[in-house]
Amino acid sequence: MNLFRSEEHARNWSGFIPGTEELLQPLDYWVEMFSAPRFRQRGAADYISQRASGNL
Repeated sequence: MNLFRSEEHARNWSGFIPGTEELLQPLDYWVEMFSAPRFRQRGAADYISQRASGNL
């Protein structure tokens, strides 16, 4: 994931791929996305086995 200060800054990045503009979201969007229970549980010691059993 790359963080940019503006859409213009992202467009000037050498790795920018035209047509991916819809993926440019403000930081608060990504904070909310990655603070969901699914992501917070990744730190659990039994995350893999819980995920495999369908309990997460």
